[in-house]
Amino acid sequence: MNSVPLTKYGAELLKEELHQLKTKERRIVIDAIAEARSHGDLSENAEYDAAKERQAFVEGRIAELEGKLSSAQIIDPSTLDADGRVVFGATVDLEDLENGQKVSYQIVGVDEADIKLNKVSVTSPIARALIGKSAEDVVEVQAPSGPREYEILEVRYV
Repeated sequence: MNSVPLTKYGAELLKEELHQLKTKERRIVIDAIAEARSHGDLSENAEYDAAKERQAFVEGRIAELEGKLSSAQIIDPSTLDADGRVVFGATVDLEDLENGQKVSYQIVGVDEADIKLNKVSVTSPIARALIGKSAEDVVEVQAPSGPREYEILEVRYV
C-alpha cells in the first residue's frame, strides 16, 4: 500500500472525523435501525433501508479513514529543510505575471485540500508545476482558462 502524505494538521482533521464517526454517528445509525425495526415488516420499510444505507456509508468511511491514517506519512511543515525548494507542506507566495495578483498556497494532501483556505492538493496542476522550484522561478500552469505564468516570490515552511 502506498503511503498517503498528510500535513500534521490534515492528520488531526482525519482523526477528528474518525472519532466523530465512531463515537457519535455509529450510535445514531444503530438507534435509527432499532427504531425502524420496531415498526415491523422490514421488506417495505423505507426508514430501515435508509438507516442501513447510512450505516454502510459510515462504516465505509471509517474503514477508509483508518486505512489512510495507518498508511499516512505525516509531515510537519515547520520541520522541513528543503533549501528553499517547493515541497509537500510548503507555503508558496506567488504573483500572477499577467495581472500582478498575489496569492499564497500551501501544498497539502488530497484529503485536506480546501481552496477557500488556500490549501491545494499535491496532485493539482498548480502544485505539480511548483514542486521542486524555488523563489524567483517562473512556472507555467495549465489552468482551465489556458496557460498562466506565476513567479514564485517566497517559499515558507510554516
